[in-house]
Amino acid sequence: MLKLVAPSPGPASVNVTVSAKTLASGGSLLFADHLTHAGSPTIDVTLPGNGQEVAIWVGGAFPTASSRYGDVSLVVRDKASGLTLGTQDLMVRIRKDANTLSVAERDRFLAALATLNGAGTGRYNDFRDMHVGGPPDTEAHGGPGFLPWHRSYLLDFERELQAIDPEVTLPYWRFDRAAPNVFTRAFMGVANALNQVQFAAGNPLTGWVASGLPGIDRGRGIGPSTVPSVLGEKQTLALGGTATPSFGSFRTMQGNPHGRAHMSHVAGWITNPTTAPRDPIFFLLHCNVDRLWAKWQWATKIHDPAKPASFAAGTFPPGHNLPDALWPWCGPLAPPRPTTAPGGGLAQSPMTDAPPASPKVREMIDYLGTRTPAHHAFAYDDVPFQI
Repeated sequence: MLKLVAPSPGPASVNVTVSAKTLASGGSLLFADHLTHAGSPTIDVTLPGNGQEVAIWVGGAFPTASSRYGDVSLVVRDKASGLTLGTQDLMVRIRKDANTLSVAERDRFLAALATLNGAGTGRYNDFRDMHVGGPPDTEAHGGPGFLPWHRSYLLDFERELQAIDPEVTLPYWRFDRAAPNVFTRAFMGVANALNQVQFAAGNPLTGWVASGLPGIDRGRGIGPSTVPSVLGEKQTLALGGTATPSFGSFRTMQGNPHGRAHMSHVAGWITNPTTAPRDPIFFLLHCNVDRLWAKWQWATKIHDPAKPASFAAGTFPPGHNLPDALWPWCGPLAPPRPTTAPGGGLAQSPMTDAPPASPKVREMIDYLGTRTPAHHAFAYDDVPFQI
């Protein structure tokens, strides 16, 4: 929203031009007066002299992304004189390939992750407890709610990281490619012959504790040059088709590549659904799973939960139907659903009011807000916003 902050006394209106100022390797902005993917680098706006607000749309210009806050600024200039009337530092905050992060981005992520873990006493414990055996397992797996549930889970997790450091986003591990910059002692660690993950001195994850156990138990199946035996991106997207898309078919990716990516480590916590979140690589793996779903949604232009192809047809167990509340964010439930709910409601964002603290399955589908302004305030570096 734009307005004149000292409108009286003054002119009846002021014509301004809104544009972006980008630092080297910074994000870029596009502007529009309505919801669209075809914005412009500048927009002319008439601001009423009475201080009335005028709404404009501001978005990141694909494929540019920020590396830190303030590497792009919104600038408002008087159209007639060119005088700068106001500026606002911003960042185009995007989820990126973990293998391409700068050292600074990597280190901020690791620091926030370690803080969330709190040497085994932090909020991270709630996320571990959301993804365990018994009734909770059936909420997250085994049905079409698998992808919406994990999207909510990742978003909750990312927002907790951003409460620690607002510049951080959750990176994804492209498990169909070698990731030489990810499986290093400086980043996510390297497993030794005893399946103990080793870190470089100074890596914040050296103090990792999960379920009272210090360190990380991970097999040696993945190294810096390893490409797991999983479906590639094109093969995964083809599961759901594009000419006649079907979420019901696409969701079979829960087995391959998702399940195979877990098992590619051969041993350790990550290979068992009840222990996998103890290893932080879990969140990078699942971020890529969500990215693949997001990319399929973009390729098929299916973000509307009212469209049959956006979700599986039929009646499924509780938690796996479009109107169902997602556990644990909805709170404790009656059996056979879980009677406890670790973590409380889904963390809310100052940038958007979506999804609500107690989201439903249908509310996790249009994460970009292609139909309404109710976006989830996250996006991927290789998935454009397109209506």
